[in-house]
Amino acid sequence: MSTLRKRRLNQPTEPEDGSAPLNLASVASIDYSSEHPAHPVEHLVDEHTGPGGSYWAAELADTTEQLVVVFDEPQSVTRLVYEVEETLRERTQEVHVEASTDAGRSYRSVLVQEYTFSPRGSTFQREDLGVDLRNLTHLRLTVVPNKSGSGLATLTSLRLYA
Repeated sequence: MSTLRKRRLNQPTEPEDGSAPLNLASVASIDYSSEHPAHPVEHLVDEHTGPGGSYWAAELADTTEQLVVVFDEPQSVTRLVYEVEETLRERTQEVHVEASTDAGRSYRSVLVQEYTFSPRGSTFQREDLGVDLRNLTHLRLTVVPNKSGSGLATLTSLRLYA
């Protein structure tokens, strides 16, 4: 047998050190501006990731939404992984990620990312970012569903690694 390191395309990758994501249900709560009854916030942290996975969706279209991870105790986060999928309409969704180390009194920008989706083209995006967030008390994600036109704010999954 070969010692070739390999992995199937489009499969989520785990860190080389084998670490698992933080169990957000046990170390934090998630505050949210809205959720569709069929697509609650719990879907962000379930095991149904990747294309066709369960997802969180806003209750109303064309509304900028916020999700705030509120940690029970300050955390250090070295990796942020989240997924976005849109298979029905063409739109450009924007995600802002901000971090707070002072119990949510102030935030600093971590990233701003746009995703352009087209049912005949790109329908799924996965961000896997190395970050250096120490003493993190809050992580805020602001989701602009469509920068021009109509759309529903969605995120398929959210994983944070210590």
